[in-house]
Amino acid sequence: MKLPHLNLIKYKNMKYIWIGCLTLILMISCKQKEETYTIETEYGKMIVQLLNTTPKHKENFIKLVNEGFYDSLLFHRVVNGSLIQGGDPTSKTAKPREPLGSHDVGYMIPAEIGTPHFRGMLAAARQGGDANPDKLSSGSQFYIVQGVPVNDEELGLLQAIRNFKYSDAQLAKYKKVGGIPMLDNDYTVFGEVIQGLDVLEKISMEPTDDLERPYRDIRMKIYKTP
Repeated sequence: MKLPHLNLIKYKNMKYIWIGCLTLILMISCKQKEETYTIETEYGKMIVQLLNTTPKHKENFIKLVNEGFYDSLLFHRVVNGSLIQGGDPTSKTAKPREPLGSHDVGYMIPAEIGTPHFRGMLAAARQGGDANPDKLSSGSQFYIVQGVPVNDEELGLLQAIRNFKYSDAQLAKYKKVGGIPMLDNDYTVFGEVIQGLDVLEKISMEPTDDLERPYRDIRMKIYKTP
């Protein structure tokens, strides 16, 4: 039996390797596309990439989006320099100046805490204090971090007070983009705005009442990015 030439074997092997790599890239691309969602507002659109490190929150968010739960809900809380928050189901039909923020879907999600609160991160709201020692997340309410610039001194003091340490990459990102490090290790971050941070800034500038609800209703619609 005549053996194939070694160069031919090498060529065939490389061909299979390239086919395998291409298949893997396509699979990853498709998966990322499936996990990318659009938050549409009158100010424009924010594209959100969900995190694989928080599977329970990701699954719940996708479920609610597919059900159309978030459509026409309000960003009922706006804190300029901090965050914008939505997901209260009663906000869809709320009257002007009606207090909002105390309702959700009736269940909570186990904490999946880990990712820091950099600017543009998507995180789950929750009830604070002794009533929620396990830091369970609201089933529907979320917030998007605006935050402010932070420096080495602030980050160093926070690490000392709260007895934890950021990685070098996390420190560098906080100093580059800012955020709300005071919320780290207390709330679950489960996504990131990868496009449309200008929309976040516009919403953050909306005037609010004493309860931090914007005077003008800012409605949302959330769907899988086409």
